[in-house]
Amino acid sequence: MSDLLEQPKAETKPLSGAGKSYGIPMSVLAEITHRCPLQCPYCSNPVELDRANAELTTDEWKRVISEMADMGVLQIHFSGGEPTARRDLAELIRHATEVGLYSNLITSAVLLTRDRLAELSDAGLSHVQISFQGSEAQLADRVGGYRGGHGKKLEAARWTRELGLPLTINAVMHRQNLHQLPEIIEMAVALDAERLEVANVQYYGWALKNRAALMPTEEQVDWTTQIVEEARERLHGILAIDYVIPDYYALQPKKCMGGWGQQFFNISPSGKVLPCHAAESITGLQFDSIRDHSLAWIWENSPALNLYRGTDWMPEPCRSCALKEEDFGGCRCQAFALTGNASATDPACSFSPFHEKIFRAAKTEAEGSDQFIYRNFKGGTPEANRS
Repeated sequence: MSDLLEQPKAETKPLSGAGKSYGIPMSVLAEITHRCPLQCPYCSNPVELDRANAELTTDEWKRVISEMADMGVLQIHFSGGEPTARRDLAELIRHATEVGLYSNLITSAVLLTRDRLAELSDAGLSHVQISFQGSEAQLADRVGGYRGGHGKKLEAARWTRELGLPLTINAVMHRQNLHQLPEIIEMAVALDAERLEVANVQYYGWALKNRAALMPTEEQVDWTTQIVEEARERLHGILAIDYVIPDYYALQPKKCMGGWGQQFFNISPSGKVLPCHAAESITGLQFDSIRDHSLAWIWENSPALNLYRGTDWMPEPCRSCALKEEDFGGCRCQAFALTGNASATDPACSFSPFHEKIFRAAKTEAEGSDQFIYRNFKGGTPEANRS
């Protein structure tokens, strides 16, 4: 995903559990809840969500935030689900500010009011990232499964800039909304955003269930690339544009999260420490919890975090590849989802024995159904679970 801001480099330190030297964790994605009023068909949360009664308490989150600062973490990204569903969000942001962390709110914004956003700003919030499902309400609300959501997002984006907070627009793109990309770019400019993330859906978790309805055509990907390149040149100094193409159309896998367990980790609502937000999709792995160990102990000693660190674990052709220190084998979650083996070469790589088969399947599915499978589908027009 492109949910995280650009990271500065840091000095490395030894990891006692692995006997190696890796970068300290630069940023943490704090998924403080899985509750969310939207039901996006590409949702990156696990198919099996943590229930509200399993979530870390306010005091547990404050303790772990302090531990992040002690470890040298620089940024915390409050996410979900929908993080504003937590009533203690301002308290958590205030604590992050007090211990010196840069805080980013990753939100759908549909639950925000101006007063609530002002409260978060007063608590020290550093940045706001709002997700958009399209450039106009009819399509955007259908994708998100939340009537009136697009208008709420526009309001929240304007409040963000009125309060003097930096704004990133995260536009999750797929076959059914890519045609609106030029309008989305202009919308980001009109909202005075500093950054736009043109993030094509990545296919694991819930998105994999909806792959046939989301996969873009090869022509769409080529057109999108051209639109982004033209906009970057035209809007240089006005709007920074990040661009993530679907792995299915890549020749080399992405350096997923900076490498498994090397620069980043994610904390689930129930306290599990993960190398990425989708890691629980790899069945059979056991992830340590901050309820059982300190964060520093987990970072250095967790068997799951150490499992795919570095390059020693790699099979061929990764082991002999000249690019193995650049992409670190790609995405383990995608390898597991598409091959059943998390240690396999990421099928996004052109050297994977699965690459051509996967690519052909993608092109076939790009002509498939436009019907979404929603998490809380109730028949007719989908309505979100608002409880």
